[in-house]
Order: sequence, then structure tokens, then C-alpha cells
Amino acid sequence: MVSGQTVPRINAIACALPASECDATYNAWALRQLEGHREAALLERMLQRSGIGRRFTVLSNAETYQAEGSFYDTPEAPGTLSRMEVYAREAPKLALEAIAGLGPVGDVTHLVVASCTGFMAPGLDQVIARRLGLAPTVERVVVGFMGCYAGVTALRTAGHLVRSDPKARVLVISVELCTLHLQPTDKLERLLAMAQFADGAAAAIVSGEGDGLALGEGLSLTLEDSHDLITWTIGDTGFAMHLSGEVPFRLAEALSDETVANSVTEGRSVAEIDAWAVHPGGRSIVDAVERGLQLPPEKLTASREVLQNCGNMSSATVMFVLKKLMEEKPRTGIAIAFGPGLAMEGLRFGWTEGDAG
Repeated sequence: MVSGQTVPRINAIACALPASECDATYNAWALRQLEGHREAALLERMLQRSGIGRRFTVLSNAETYQAEGSFYDTPEAPGTLSRMEVYAREAPKLALEAIAGLGPVGDVTHLVVASCTGFMAPGLDQVIARRLGLAPTVERVVVGFMGCYAGVTALRTAGHLVRSDPKARVLVISVELCTLHLQPTDKLERLLAMAQFADGAAAAIVSGEGDGLALGEGLSLTLEDSHDLITWTIGDTGFAMHLSGEVPFRLAEALSDETVANSVTEGRSVAEIDAWAVHPGGRSIVDAVERGLQLPPEKLTASREVLQNCGNMSSATVMFVLKKLMEEKPRTGIAIAFGPGLAMEGLRFGWTEGDAG
């Protein structure tokens, strides 16, 4: 930190999940897609080893996947328009539920909203601001379509806003409705990728005052020759995810490089970092980070718990992990998340008290 500079900090984080669980119903649906295929038994084994026990969707229990009369019970996959209509209706509600968990948000000056699973105009930022009754002068920033690392980018952006305006009080929101983008397929790799994703929302207050997780320097890394490993494509039937099976290997390989590892830890040893908020993009992703950085397994307990209880909620997931770690008041910490590219975005954090700057 620069001496005398205002230190932005996360004062509070709150999270929200939809009411309907969908892990078991998705797994049953996915196995039906491979009925009669040799890969069906392999899919079943891999689903059991996924590290995920519960996932949630904004679709009702009756609508979850292809039950009779459900959202997906159509001769052809729902079009992008119908998916975006559900997003426009449900995303603000889930975001507002997360915000409510913060309690009184105070005099918000800036709003940063991250979401990559839907589009609407007027934007989600305007809808949220209006429903909260925020002042019409509130400055708004939207972080869109960056994928799973957008939550880190949103928090970093909030930190930059507070550094530039020490009186700023930033409301950060991440909301993702991944279950609106199910694609019928008999491809094992695609079914496994979709099996990780779920819906969720998180909200945070970032300011230059009070107790909280101080936001330090950011970090970014894009792997060479990796642009086709993770893609998120807008099509006629929603957004199609491609997640290559090479990702865990490439990630572990990159993080095991001494130069890369030193850039993540700023040359410190792993033992000097109290907390790791690693985006749990899947069990194999968490394993790859553990292996690449040679982290003790207990350093990733929070990430694995979020994956087990919520699944991968894209950009909102890292904020769920940070909420758990915040309770421990860690002196030092690093948050990293991964997404299309293959790219990594991160930030450094550590507990601070009062108005220390």
C-alpha cells in the first residue's frame, strides 16, 4: 500500500441461494442423455466424485429440467429470448435477496454489478438501484460476460473506486443464473461441465472506513495458446459453455512455474499466506491449484465447502468463499479465480480494523 493512501476494505458480504435444489434432477437428466451409450457408466461415476452435493436453481422444483410442463420440456431447447425473460425476472430478485442479507447498506455512492449469464436493458444495475431506492446520482459499473473471475474483477473495481474517492461507499453485486443455459447433448465432456454449474448471488459493501478485509494489489495472468480451453458462446438456445478437459492440467502446470507462483504470492512462501480464496470451478480445478502451488489441503477447505454445498455459481462463487474466510479475520490472503482465456484474475487481502489507512 502507498503510505497515506485510503485502504479499501470489504466491510460485509452476504450470499443468497434460490429455493430449488437441482443436483439430483440434473444428474438424472444427464444420464438419460447417454442412455444406451457406453459413456453412461463413466458419467455416473464422475458425477459421484464431483465434490458437489447440492446445487440450486431459480427454476421451481416442478420446472427443474425435463419434468412434464417444465421450462425445458419442449420439443427443442428453449430459445435465447425465453431464457433471457427468466433472467430479467429472476436475477434482480436473487440479487436483492443477497443485498438484504447485508442489512442497511448506508449511503451508497457507487454500484458495481457482475453477471455473465444474462443481458437486459435497462440493465440489472438500473433495476437494482431503482428497487433499492438509491439516489439517481449513484455511479454504476457493469462487469459483464467475463465468466467465473468477474467477481474478483468487480471487487478490484470497487477497490479502485475507493482509492480514487476515499468517501465512496460501493455496493458490489454478483448474480449468476447458470441453470438457464442447459443444452441437450450426448457429449460426455459437455454434460460434465454443465454438472458443475448452479445459481447464486452475493453482495458486498466496500469502503475506506471500518473493519473488514483490506483489498490489496490485483493480479492477472492469461495462459498462452489457451484461448479455446474455456469458451462461453451466445447461441440461438442460450449460452453454450465449452470447458476442455485439459484445463486442470494446464492450470497446475502454470501455477507450478516458479515465476508464476512468485507473482501470485509476491515471493512469499505459502506458509506466510493465511487464507486462500480459490474459486472452486470444480473438484479438479481446486485439486490443480493445490497441486500447482503445493498448498496444504486445509488451505482450501472453504473453497471445497462452497463447491460441496452450492456448486460453481460462476462469478458469485469466490465471494461465497471470501465470506467464509472473512469470519477468520486472516492477516494475509489471496483470492484467485479462473475463466475464459484460460485466464486468472486475483487480488490480495488481509484483515484491517477501524479507519487505518
